[in-house]
Amino acid sequence: MGKFSGRRALVTGAGAGIGRGVAIKLAQMGAEVFALSKTEANLSSLKEECPSITAITIDVSNWEATREAVKKITPIHMLVNNAGTVKLQPFLEATPENFDLVFNLNVKAVMNVSQIVASDLITRQLKGSIVSISSQAGQRALKDHTVYCSTKGALDMMTKVMALELGPKGIRVNNVSPTVVLTKLGREAWSDPAKANPMLARIPQGRFAEVEEVVNAVVYLLSDESDMINGHMLPVDGGFLAA
Repeated sequence: MGKFSGRRALVTGAGAGIGRGVAIKLAQMGAEVFALSKTEANLSSLKEECPSITAITIDVSNWEATREAVKKITPIHMLVNNAGTVKLQPFLEATPENFDLVFNLNVKAVMNVSQIVASDLITRQLKGSIVSISSQAGQRALKDHTVYCSTKGALDMMTKVMALELGPKGIRVNNVSPTVVLTKLGREAWSDPAKANPMLARIPQGRFAEVEEVVNAVVYLLSDESDMINGHMLPVDGGFLAA
């Protein structure tokens, strides 16, 4: 029997990177896992790697389609809002199109999925835990990250309000706030020393985060061991926010 046996988990953006790592880890720990992604090829390879996972192809930025898809798989005891995107532009060049796109996925979609999951848990009088993937960028300004930083700041405050309102109903809500994470995309994006070194110099531990380190933090916040932790942003940043 795994730690999460008998519990149902939903992970958005589960096809690659952190979301994929979380989905596999939760399945290994006994949870019944539902993996959402808009990229069918990624979900197919995830199923090959971990056949027990139920894959659902959906773009979570589509409000109504997502609501219908999530309603069909409730109850969900553990929700991980991982789907997100980033579009880098200097402040003076930030466009309304990118603003809408990034806020729609990084903030609005989290509200949407969390509403369905939490409402159902309350109706069934079940406890639950919601963890969203935020970023150090929610608490520290980063050049060319105007829109992205703003979405993560908004996500952090949404989490606090959710914790305030849902805590009395038995649902805890927290965020994990990583530094740069060495996913496949992360390695590519930060492969240039000219870009990476200034960021590394601001991290006391002198390195970026591995996917497993973020996964471990998510699992902790989903578990009963963190039962008195609610409304917090847990940095996985090697001390970036402390410096």
